[in-house]
Amino acid sequence: MVDLDVVVVGAGFAGIYAVHALRSAGLTVRAFEAGSGIGGTWFWNCYPGARCDVESKDYSYSFSPELEQEWSWSERYPAQPEVLRYLNHVADRFGLWPCIQLNTRVTAAEWDGERSEWTVTTDDGASRTARFCVMAVGCLSAYQVPSLPGLETFAGPWYHTSRWPREGVDFTGQRVGLIGTGSTGIQVAPEIAAEASHLYVFQRTANFAVPNRNRAVDPEWERAFKADYRDYRKQAQESFLGVPITGTGRPALAEPAADIQQNLMEKWQAGGGMPFLGAYTDVLVDRAANDIVAEFMRDRIRETVADPSVAELLCPRAYPVGAKRLCQSDDYFAMFNLPNVTLVDIRSAPVASVYAGGLRTADSDYELDALVFATGFDAISGALNRIGIRGVGGVPLTEKWAAGPRSYLGMAAAGFPNMFIVTGPGSPSVLSNMVLSIEQHVDWIRDCVVYLGSHGYSTAEAKPSAEDAWMAHVTEVAYSTLFPLADSWYVGANIPGKPRVFTPYLGGVGPYRARCDEVAAAGYEGFVLD
Repeated sequence: MVDLDVVVVGAGFAGIYAVHALRSAGLTVRAFEAGSGIGGTWFWNCYPGARCDVESKDYSYSFSPELEQEWSWSERYPAQPEVLRYLNHVADRFGLWPCIQLNTRVTAAEWDGERSEWTVTTDDGASRTARFCVMAVGCLSAYQVPSLPGLETFAGPWYHTSRWPREGVDFTGQRVGLIGTGSTGIQVAPEIAAEASHLYVFQRTANFAVPNRNRAVDPEWERAFKADYRDYRKQAQESFLGVPITGTGRPALAEPAADIQQNLMEKWQAGGGMPFLGAYTDVLVDRAANDIVAEFMRDRIRETVADPSVAELLCPRAYPVGAKRLCQSDDYFAMFNLPNVTLVDIRSAPVASVYAGGLRTADSDYELDALVFATGFDAISGALNRIGIRGVGGVPLTEKWAAGPRSYLGMAAAGFPNMFIVTGPGSPSVLSNMVLSIEQHVDWIRDCVVYLGSHGYSTAEAKPSAEDAWMAHVTEVAYSTLFPLADSWYVGANIPGKPRVFTPYLGGVGPYRARCDEVAAAGYEGFVLD
């Protein structure tokens, strides 16, 4: 007899809600979390400056109207400590702690076809059996450090932003090298510059960034907004990105040039990446329209950075704006006007090695006391590939995904019955409001599990033909946009040797939800139910 109905792997936003939703459906459930606290990405990424780039009113659970009304966010864009407090409040309020086991990393999950159950093994040597396995490991949890010759000889400390010391780091009086200028690097750099005697920012790829315009939440605004929270959530579910935004609804190429500049400036002054990219309908599908927006953003960099040569190095040119994750910061570009900050172009002079006293590029040596890596993640599939998952016939998931991650609807993989993935490859995931997408996935998974039980089925497995058709659709949609033109982590380009597959679904949150609902209404079309 199985120990549990469901094992959940991970206790971030996805795992926490999975525990609540599945338990509320009368199922026995246990979540295993490697960290010493809940929060997932928001537990581990406690580097200075860590902040969500989705507004707090959106980046929060919608499953409980009471929770919505009770919790008050302090800022427009929540910082990491506040997100973590929120998640702990949710676990407290709904009594989830008895179903969550901390300090426990899942190392293997193996399907037993004869018993129709999963055996899940943890790093303490224990194992549990369950009818279903829900992978809530997160899209951005498997961090990666670049392989730099000589790193082991570096005399000073080095840190990765995704495993920042919980007691913090004091860089006062130190010469610090920062490698990585994506979302995390852009957030952490100004914080380090405020302490360090000198900060060297080693930039391989310049990145676009819009202002946050972060501010405290006004109590009067909050009261008025909460009065219509339910209607707002409904709009979010039907929207393209999982966040209702107001755009023109028109293509930029049909607008007078002066009107475009005025509209973009209004969006720029208001702050936020989603409203900015959503100003016009053709920005992410037409290169000419995209170039207009990109040049507008480059002009803002030139206005901000005093040294013209530094400003030009900071101006992205190698890819369309939005094709890589659009960063947000109020002070990153202005930071380069400080006398203790130096931008180092490692595109033209790559990093050659690390030595005891610093870092060597192709043309210079940089004496350093500390190194910081903001080099991101093996995104979406990386955390799953690091677990020894074996499906029908003992086939490893890594073998199935050798040519790139594949799934049906982003939630199920052929050959892996009763295993569901929350915001997996082929779902809107990282190109949507993650919390809303998480809730939609978990609700769908819960309903599927309940349906199987009430109809006398023991297993559900995605059909290979359904998986093939879905991934072909995901690819077709992606290549109708400008996204594949960038060497981004969306395609795995940041991981040496990783197959280049565009992983997120770009068809929109609303249409995706509708398709998932159609599959369920048709008796889980595309699945073999046994």
